[in-house]
Amino acid sequence: MGKLTDIQIRAWIKSGERFEQRADGDGLYLSYRETFAMPKWLFRYRFQGRQRVMSIGSYSSVSLAKAREAAKELAAKVALGHDVAGEKQERKREAIAKIEAEKAAWTVARLCDEFFERVILPRWKHSNIVRSRIENDIKPSMGKMKAEDVKPRDVDAMLQQIIKRGAPTVANDVLRWTKRIFDFAIKRHVVLYNPASAFDIADAGGKEEARDRWLTREEITQLFQAMREMLGRFSIENMHAVRLLLLLAVRKEELVAAPWSEFDLAAAVWHLPEERTKTSSAIDIPLPPLAVETLRELHRLANGSAYVFPARKMQHRMIPHIDLNTLNAALSKHIKPKLKEVPNFTIHDFRRTARTHLAALGVDPFVAERCLNHKVKGVEGIYNRHDYFDERRAALNKWAELLKALEEGRQDYNVVPLRAQRSA
Repeated sequence: MGKLTDIQIRAWIKSGERFEQRADGDGLYLSYRETFAMPKWLFRYRFQGRQRVMSIGSYSSVSLAKAREAAKELAAKVALGHDVAGEKQERKREAIAKIEAEKAAWTVARLCDEFFERVILPRWKHSNIVRSRIENDIKPSMGKMKAEDVKPRDVDAMLQQIIKRGAPTVANDVLRWTKRIFDFAIKRHVVLYNPASAFDIADAGGKEEARDRWLTREEITQLFQAMREMLGRFSIENMHAVRLLLLLAVRKEELVAAPWSEFDLAAAVWHLPEERTKTSSAIDIPLPPLAVETLRELHRLANGSAYVFPARKMQHRMIPHIDLNTLNAALSKHIKPKLKEVPNFTIHDFRRTARTHLAALGVDPFVAERCLNHKVKGVEGIYNRHDYFDERRAALNKWAELLKALEEGRQDYNVVPLRAQRSA
């Protein structure tokens, strides 16, 4: 029977009596040093002629009975030739080494971030699109995996998930960037092969056909009605974004990533720089009164942010403005289910919608193309450098009048076509 009792141990704890060690028998000792918050159990034994000591645990977590049981098991192992303290230290070293290896491992998330910093940011103009694909599609699917562990089936599962949600174009884009990311990994000696190399667009979203979808007057009215009915779930900022995308016919990434420094609301002009346009052509966009009114309200809602649409969860974002997928997700979740009779549409269809209604308003084709910041093709595009600013302002003002009427549900709005004229 052991020499120690629970009554004794509790009395020592209560009185604060400290000691180096007190024996219970069979190699089991209790130590209560000044540095210990609670007494600790020690197992002492000899191995190959040397004295060895092993900690079993504190009295608060290991009872006297459990400590005696553990000491007997350890003594039996020692008798069989085991250095139990040395083996415990080795397990600890292995565990620490594994943790350190995990920290140093190239996960897909780390690989994506490295690729973005070294390849995309220095030379890719539309870096926000790539960041969106990484954050919304690649990381959620494979981000926590070690890059070397990714197999083709993991790439396929990611692509199928994107296709399932009805985004074949995004699937093609994600496949393209996944291939480039793992090619980058091969160059960095992170992986030996590219798990996405065997895939082509037939395995992702398929061949992309040119779209001709645009929203009619009635569909635009229904869209705004649905957004008003869903306010609270569908934010007012999202509704303002839809209005501006339709009204100004700009690309989604140009609007959601826009800083306030590009806008002169007093002069009603948006100075869109070349580095933020798909065509690498800067353009001054005239802002109709409806656009200025909307932007002033957004400025109030931005609460001092440098961006028109600031990130709504800044602490979780690597970019200061809303994600490129935010508006798509909100429309798909809250608005499209209410538009059951309206054929499916995408945000990019808003540009085609604006272009179609500009034509219906009698806007000159050259002016309408410049409203979309399209480059004019052929000889005309080479020699005619006139920007049609005044004509574009008149055209967008007319389109704004129609759009406001449709937003208010006035389908009987009388359209007075603009006189087709072109400045010299």
